[in-house]
Amino acid sequence: MRRSPSRDLLVGLFVLMGLAALAYLSLSVGGLSLRPGGGMTIYAAFDEIGGLKPRAPVVISGVKVGQVDSITLNDDYRARVAMHIEDHIELPADSSASIVTAGVLGDRYISIQLGGDDRLLHDGDEISFVESAVILERLIGKLIHNTDIGDDK
Repeated sequence: MRRSPSRDLLVGLFVLMGLAALAYLSLSVGGLSLRPGGGMTIYAAFDEIGGLKPRAPVVISGVKVGQVDSITLNDDYRARVAMHIEDHIELPADSSASIVTAGVLGDRYISIQLGGDDRLLHDGDEISFVESAVILERLIGKLIHNTDIGDDK
């Protein structure tokens, strides 16, 4: 039984395409990018990050413009979040950052609301107007403890 060289070539190409697709999907799911690293890094300090993780999206008006690079503690024991923002984005200096949830039980991400200042944030600057994450368990606990269940009035 003789094998055709063209069939072997086609099978080899098919296997290589499958491996390339698997590598691309692995990089995409892992949050890695093969694009050059342009852009800027800006910082924000939050009292509570509520499960925000590195590589979480940073969005403006629902459009992804960057991602969270790292989360550390600063000298005041607040969570200092480093965000990588794409190079074509210009953020006014009075912009604000909020940690929000995708859906009721979804992942956390950072939403940036643009300000109206003429000055712009540059690489290494910090957003001073922040809104920390809302922790659903704390809200439910406050509701339960503030309700007078045993009153017969």
